[in-house]
Formats: sequence, C-alpha cells, structure tokens
Amino acid sequence: MSRNYGQHNALLCGIRAACNQIVVTLDDDLQNPPEEIPRLLAKLAEGYDMVYGTPERERHGLLRDLASRVTKYALQGAMGAETARKVSAFRAFRTELRQAFSDYRSPSVNLDVLLTWGTTRFASVAVRHDAREIGASGYTVRKLITHAVNMMTGFSTLPLQLASFMGFILSVFGFLVLAYVLVRYLVGDSSVPGFPFLASIIAIFSGAQLFALGIIGEYLARMHFRSMDQPPYLVREEIRAPGSERTPEPPRGGQAVLGAARRTT
Repeated sequence: MSRNYGQHNALLCGIRAACNQIVVTLDDDLQNPPEEIPRLLAKLAEGYDMVYGTPERERHGLLRDLASRVTKYALQGAMGAETARKVSAFRAFRTELRQAFSDYRSPSVNLDVLLTWGTTRFASVAVRHDAREIGASGYTVRKLITHAVNMMTGFSTLPLQLASFMGFILSVFGFLVLAYVLVRYLVGDSSVPGFPFLASIIAIFSGAQLFALGIIGEYLARMHFRSMDQPPYLVREEIRAPGSERTPEPPRGGQAVLGAARRTT
C-alpha cells in the first residue's frame, strides 16, 4: 500500500486480488494459530458461505475485550444479533462473495458488513486463542470505539432511529408537563413551577434538537465524502509468487459473473 489505510481497507484490497475459491483471513500476531484453519474449512464444506473462528477464550485484556464487545453490539444492526456475537478477524469465506461489493468505493470499509451483502449463510466454530507473545495490538480502546461509531453511521440507520425515538419520548414528556400545568391552573392552584422548571424543560428540548442535528450532520458529511469518490485503497506495488495468475475482477455494475477460480493442490 502507498500508506496505511487501515485493516479492513487492506483486507478489501487482498480479497479483490484473490485467485482461488476460498479466502482465509487472520491477524499477523498469530493469536489464532494457522493450525486451526482446517476447522474453518470443514465447517465451510457443510454448505456455508462464511465461517468465523470464535475464540474459546479471548486474551486481549479487560479494556480491549470491553471495546470489542461494544464493536460487536454496533454490528448487530447490520448483521443480526447472533452473527455479530461470533464475529472475529479469523474467518474463511467463498471468494465469489466479493461480487456483492465489487462496486463499493467508499473509504469507510467494514468487511463483515460487506460480506452480509452477499450471503446469509453464516456459521462459527470455536477455535484456540493464544496470548500475544510479541508486540502490542494496534487496536486501542479509542480506535475500537471510533470503529464502532463509523459502523453505526456508515452502515446502519440506528443513530437516526435513536434520535427519532428520543424526540418522541421527549415530546410525550413535554405534553405531560403541559397537562400538569393546565390541571394545576384549572383547579385554582397558582403554585406553578417557576423559572428553574421552565429552563430545565427548554434545555432538554434544545439538547434533543442539537443531538438530532448532529446525527443528521454526520450522515451529510459521509454523503459529501462519497461524492468526492475517494478510493478505499491505492496499490503501490504487487508482489506475486512465480507462475501465479490473478483472476480478473468482474466488470463494474455486475454485468458478468466471476469465472471459476483456479484450483490448487
């Protein structure tokens, strides 16, 4: 790559360059041992299109594990609750799934969401997850939370739904307060709450409006970046094994079906 575009962008680049029928991804820290790959392939052979290697016990640390759970909750809206709980970077899937996102050009990439565009046949198997022996993870808590926010605003309408729900609840609350004030007035009790009560109500409604405008602004910003047609990655150099050939990508617009991938022994 010409620079660091992020893990999912790099994976998208590799998937589009894949030459064979099955793609397997795993982190380079080898916390998921490559010896576990046959378990994923065996499950894939049962008729699934996508298989996750779910750690039997994660060994990232308390804060990293907590941030990972937040990220998986953010995935639930796009992938479904059960599938999102099994998501991991150790995955095997059929290369033909890339046809579903062959036209995807946004710089914001989440591979797991893109794969849901091509299939609903997901599965998972429990795999060994070793402790990291060398180095430290590049995914800090802040980066994972940012990743979760990007997923919610880039691949889901959940924030808009939450803003609408909050606006509805606060509107109901405002009508109840109005009814309370009118009833107190009709019964002749002049002890209506004064300025502090009124100011608090105005602050609640103003905050809800600003929150909703902020969510809408986030979506408008993403539309602006999409209109700029910024590529998700840029290849600086390709290194191939001797004698290997790359299967050409299908044309834009899905007008052709990807040819059969070359088998290897």
